[in-house]
Amino acid sequence: MQRPLLLAGLYILLSLSGVMIQKSKSTCRDCPQNAFCVNATHCTCNSGYTPESKSEFFTYPLEKCKDIDECKPPISIYCGPNAECQNAEASFFCHCDPGYKLLSGKTRFMNSNENTCQKITSSNTTKGNKELQQIVEDVESLLTNKTLWGMEEKRKVASKVTSILQSVESNVLETALKAPGQEMQRIQNSAMGIETRVVTDNCSKEGKNFNLNIQMNSLDIHCNDIIQGNIPGPHAVAFISYSSLGNIINATFFGEINEKDRVYLNSQVVSVAIGPKRIISLSKKVNLSFQHVKMKPLSKTVFCVFWESTEKDGHWSSDGCSLVQLNESHTICECTHLSSFAVLMASATQEEDPALAVITYVGLSLSLLCLFLAALTFLLCKAIQNTSTSLHLQLSLCLFLAHLLFLTAIDRTENKVLCAIIAGALHYLYLAAFTWMLLEGLHLFLTARNLTVVNYSSVNRLMKWLMFPVGYGVPAVIVVISAASRPHLYGTPDRCWLHLKQGFIWGFLGPVCAIICVNFVFFLSVLWILERKFSSLNSEVSTIQNTRILTLKAIAQVIILGCTWCMGIFQVGPAAWVMAYLFTIINSLQGVFIFLVYCLLSQQVQKWFGNIIQPKSESSETHILSSRLSPYSKPSEEK
Repeated sequence: MQRPLLLAGLYILLSLSGVMIQKSKSTCRDCPQNAFCVNATHCTCNSGYTPESKSEFFTYPLEKCKDIDECKPPISIYCGPNAECQNAEASFFCHCDPGYKLLSGKTRFMNSNENTCQKITSSNTTKGNKELQQIVEDVESLLTNKTLWGMEEKRKVASKVTSILQSVESNVLETALKAPGQEMQRIQNSAMGIETRVVTDNCSKEGKNFNLNIQMNSLDIHCNDIIQGNIPGPHAVAFISYSSLGNIINATFFGEINEKDRVYLNSQVVSVAIGPKRIISLSKKVNLSFQHVKMKPLSKTVFCVFWESTEKDGHWSSDGCSLVQLNESHTICECTHLSSFAVLMASATQEEDPALAVITYVGLSLSLLCLFLAALTFLLCKAIQNTSTSLHLQLSLCLFLAHLLFLTAIDRTENKVLCAIIAGALHYLYLAAFTWMLLEGLHLFLTARNLTVVNYSSVNRLMKWLMFPVGYGVPAVIVVISAASRPHLYGTPDRCWLHLKQGFIWGFLGPVCAIICVNFVFFLSVLWILERKFSSLNSEVSTIQNTRILTLKAIAQVIILGCTWCMGIFQVGPAAWVMAYLFTIINSLQGVFIFLVYCLLSQQVQKWFGNIIQPKSESSETHILSSRLSPYSKPSEEK
């Protein structure tokens, strides 16, 4: 059941108002990130960035300057033969294809006229590539083996993945160090990609940082961390990307997951390792750029995580990793250690419609008032007090308490125990309301069946015997069984209501759907009985006129209640928003309908209310008349 928040709606409206005010008073100090002021009146994006609005000069403070990808059309930088372009923040660079290198020894260049990638001639080149190719093929066969991963326990899956990751890193580093003359090796297929770099001269040629790129993911690592201080010999760094590993170690392995957020893995899993000595801690942070697997709207909650392995287990953890930058296609993270990394995102919670918030609050508030007045009427008006009125009274009380608790406590999720109690109370009250509707249907059916009987004592005795044990006892049994079997499923992260997990919601929907179906059968039977009675008792129509009105009123009430909850169930597909509005409007006005049909439109209630008002006016007129006719009264003075 949707519960919009009025405060959230007001906050959105105020925020939008603030934006419009800012827009009209924009000055240079409002220029967004990656932009600067022009002539003290307008903003323009820095070099390497372009505004989303495509307007070179702008004043809108919420304008965004996006990085220009020089490697894609319409620019498409050409880096020359055997080289490819790599986009960077506000810039770009070129690098040689695997098996090629610059004569200068550099790994990056920007001018293709002055730099040419030459083929690497080394006796170990072919051998190294073959070994990496074999590693890739072996890992691919493991990751695509569904029987290996399908039936395993979560702990065993984590343990196997940890072993595979460590084995691949060791084998890749060993292969890279066997061919120190081949400074860069790269190989990839649909399942994974590998890029390695070898440093033999204490970083004198490479400067301060290495940049490795594979499958649209990139790594920036400081050269001093690769050479590992004073350890002699060549050193290597391996950057490995797994395309399908995220399907195996997905977001369910994230220990810090919040049930309120629907977390999913939105990147490939990448591993970073350096050798010959395996170290984890670094002197400077590494930067990792991940391409998103799903190009969804930007999430407010992003986790940069690494695979933390133990002796018998493994899981995702965010310790030591933090978010640097986020855009629609990539996430940049920085970490203080080496491991296997990924990006987890939480689906943004669907924003609630402010219009539905207003409808809910106004409708339910009006409904509460009408239910309260209806209950008072049923209690005080002696003329209408009978079994049917008792049923209406109990239904009104249940709906009043349910709506009141819904309005005041449905989103009190801070305390889980309190939230579970609120969810259980709502479960009970709404079930009780529907149970009383079932009793109304039964009473109507029994009344129609006994129309030929002058007194309805048998019907009344049966209903009085059934009413309270069934009306309050059956819902209590259902709630007790539900709470005893799965108490942890009372209360969700967003609402104090029944959880959808394990079909727990059917502890409510099941009885409600059954009651609606049974009532539908009752009313069809009643209509059939009345049709027969009307055709045979035309001369006595006035005798059963009240029953006829009662039938029409009860049919309308049950249709309203039944349709309301059916609309809640069928809020799917293209017409979901229509059903949501109908659901909210009809459901919020249940109390209004009960008061209107059973009180305001009742002739007995109108007569009772008239008798309360009329005597006062009559007594007032009588007092005035008697005072004028009294012999002791003074005559009025003539003017």
